Amino acid sequence: MAGAPGVGPGAGAGAGGGGAAAGLKTYFKTPEGRYKLRYEKTHSAVLHYSHGGKTVSQLTVAYLKEKPASQGSQPSTPSSSSGMRSAAARLLGTGNGSKALSFGGGNGANRAVAGSSRIGGGGLGTSTGLGGSQGATNYDGKGTYIVFNAADTLFISDLNSQEKDPLKSIHFSNSNPLCHAFDPEAKEGHDLIIGMGSGDVYSMSLRQQLQDPGRKPVAALHYNKGDKDVSPNGSRCTSVAWVPEREGIFVVSHSDGNLYVYDKNKDGNTDCTFPAVKDQSQFMVAHAKSSKSNPVARWHICQGSINAISFSPDGAYLATVGRDGYLRVFDFSKEQLIFGGRSYYGALLCCTWSSDGKYLLTGGEDDLVQVWGMDDRKIVAWGEGHNSWVSGVAFDSYWSPPSSDGNGENVYRFGSVGQDTQLLLWDLALDEIVVPLRHPSSASPTFSSGSPSAHWDNACPPTGVLQPSPRMRDVPKLSPLVAHRVHADPLSGLVFTNESILTICREGLIKIWVRPDQSENNQQSNSSEFVLGPVSKDRAITSSNKASSSSFKKPSSVLVT
Repeated sequence: MAGAPGVGPGAGAGAGGGGAAAGLKTYFKTPEGRYKLRYEKTHSAVLHYSHGGKTVSQLTVAYLKEKPASQGSQPSTPSSSSGMRSAAARLLGTGNGSKALSFGGGNGANRAVAGSSRIGGGGLGTSTGLGGSQGATNYDGKGTYIVFNAADTLFISDLNSQEKDPLKSIHFSNSNPLCHAFDPEAKEGHDLIIGMGSGDVYSMSLRQQLQDPGRKPVAALHYNKGDKDVSPNGSRCTSVAWVPEREGIFVVSHSDGNLYVYDKNKDGNTDCTFPAVKDQSQFMVAHAKSSKSNPVARWHICQGSINAISFSPDGAYLATVGRDGYLRVFDFSKEQLIFGGRSYYGALLCCTWSSDGKYLLTGGEDDLVQVWGMDDRKIVAWGEGHNSWVSGVAFDSYWSPPSSDGNGENVYRFGSVGQDTQLLLWDLALDEIVVPLRHPSSASPTFSSGSPSAHWDNACPPTGVLQPSPRMRDVPKLSPLVAHRVHADPLSGLVFTNESILTICREGLIKIWVRPDQSENNQQSNSSEFVLGPVSKDRAITSSNKASSSSFKKPSSVLVT
């Protein structure tokens, strides 16, 4: 079932040749209309692979809101009546690549670094800005930006610019950036965190970087994770995430099965050690002995690598997937394992939440996508369509089904990408998926439509128990709505925005696929203004319209484009 990694049509082609690869179309069709390739983003720098070989490019979309008019070189306090938590709303210091800036408030305890300095063990520096897109840059930082990594460099591009080359490239001399995350709700200080192959973590202000895209970063903070007795070969960063509703708190997972909790308001260079993990297979939480220590806690999750992490929209739950093939869901505040379940084969590589926090997606080496329900605490559906490992999954929080007969139902649209170079789109109609009816006297299940909890094993597993994978015939099966080969190289991630789908391949080529015209999908957003914004955390994916294409009673043929 599991395909080999890195295989697929056109595998091995360079990032720059993705758009011209033979057989790749610049559009794909869905029931609501045609998605078109608007433009591509990539890097033109000569990449170096001296720090542990090639790395897989990852993609982060960063939404920067408008900087307050009163904001200058000193921090300003947003109005308490505005109700808006602006990303990087306080600009702490002016952008000057040759001047070291100190941070007050949230990062006052951390050391400031001159733009030309080498910091920590990462050796941070930058090259000059690439391409000719600087003239189109909005230097107050407002807009939507793409952050992605390739080899030993982190790139920042303007999503709303047609320039292919990035605005800025940040070079790391001693390690490769592997993962990154942006906090759109940051009240002050740094909003971008970067996890390295060495296990080190850096933070910086994205807005400050954009003030002078042709120079070195204004300031970057280095965090030591402690546990220096751990082998460096087993402690690379695998995923980073800000904790929703917890200002300044972020977590970093590692390939040794550990996850560290940091507070950006504390010094990142204090000595911190945690007790040795005696049983690698057991979940264990240890807190720092000193209130000044950073990280503040270490979670030992599993034996082997944690491959990806994701927080529920309200920050209450943390999901992890690992080398051992298990999804684990934790109550983050209580530091308690709620439930877990295993893949059908091999490791799980990616996970994400629906915007209402009710469902989780996972993908991995069994070539499948799996849907997990928080109410049921188990897998509620699985989807088959990829020909190799599934490397990225995401819910489309902006999509709503086209009007049909007006009957209300919950329909979720989600996407997946894989090593097979394909983008797959799926519709999960909760009231119409095929579910098995199991009878003790029958050797095989029969099938009916309706709520999964009403027709098959509705016993909720006890708290804290890892469940084995159920028989595939006992779980509803999904078929993809669309299957489209979008890149020549294996894919590593996808992101849905208000007006587009972004896909990225392992080599760092990004493609922006614009949604169908508003006249085709009946959405009421302004199609002439390509300025994107994040979905509201309070928005549930519900629809008063019933999409005929969402029925899985009799799966329709897949649109292969």
